[in-house]
Amino acid sequence: MPALVSSSSRRGSLWLDRELVVIGVLGGVLSGLLGVGGGIVMVPLLVLWAHYGQRDAHAASLGAIIPISIAGIATYGAAGQVRLGPAAALAAGSILGAQLGAGILARLDERILRSVFGLFLVAVAVVMVVRR
Repeated sequence: MPALVSSSSRRGSLWLDRELVVIGVLGGVLSGLLGVGGGIVMVPLLVLWAHYGQRDAHAASLGAIIPISIAGIATYGAAGQVRLGPAAALAAGSILGAQLGAGILARLDERILRSVFGLFLVAVAVVMVVRR
């Protein structure tokens, strides 16, 4: 799995990969602005631009969710926009769902995962266009 810090064979130093920093900034901006970032933005960019495998891109994206969420909660919370009841209910369901999803991710063939993910992105796009 590609590391968050480049290997000496890849870049000759241990500096953060520029592609990953840019992908993180894009994911963070879009997460804060639109409520998306990890799956919809980071995964395709990690696969297409940073040359991650599909499974590794999903795993890296999941690892980025916690700091993205903390930054968003702090910003929205300071503005009084976080409703604790709904957030707690979503968090409770998300914990269970993430465990189930990560278990499936670990067992899915990467080609199937790529197809399912692509179909998900297309379905989201169609719903967003139709439900204006």
